[in-house]
Amino acid sequence: MTDTEIIRLYQSRSERAVKESDLKYGAYCFTVADNILGSREDSDECVNDTWLHTWNVIPPKCPDRLKLFFAKITRNLALDRVKRNLSQKRGGGRLAAALDELEECIPDVNHVDDTLDEKLLGECIEAFLRGIPKRDRQFFLRRYFYNEAVTDIASCFKVSANVVSVSLSRTRGKLKEHLEKEGFDP
Repeated sequence: MTDTEIIRLYQSRSERAVKESDLKYGAYCFTVADNILGSREDSDECVNDTWLHTWNVIPPKCPDRLKLFFAKITRNLALDRVKRNLSQKRGGGRLAAALDELEECIPDVNHVDDTLDEKLLGECIEAFLRGIPKRDRQFFLRRYFYNEAVTDIASCFKVSANVVSVSLSRTRGKLKEHLEKEGFDP
């Protein structure tokens, strides 16, 4: 079933929309959630919550790229769950490590003055990512959006973990420079 057909099902309030979404994108959304949460049960719940959230926003929203729309919802739900879990029990893990890596170049969102500044920051990061080589962009997104381990990224691209780590370090440095030039202070 095509993305357009799935969106039409949501718009017509057909419960089949959820089934078709899960068939086409369930495993993908599970991977997004599991890379962040590392728990099958929590990841399954995030995927189910993704379908509920989608049901509640389509209509009026009509996403251009359904796969990315689902990924963003799933990722945000997983991050919310991590925050909730961390507030209940302090801990580290892969997500904390990835966020620590980014801390040196991304401004603290608690210091971003308003929604407009947050939106501008997002647009600035997107513009930066569009301007770097494809492989560096893929490493960056897989590490910081999908929260994949450096070793997993290296395995996927058939390079050493050191190659990925060096690329990520250089990309973070370039991102920091780009954000500073655009007026954002880390």
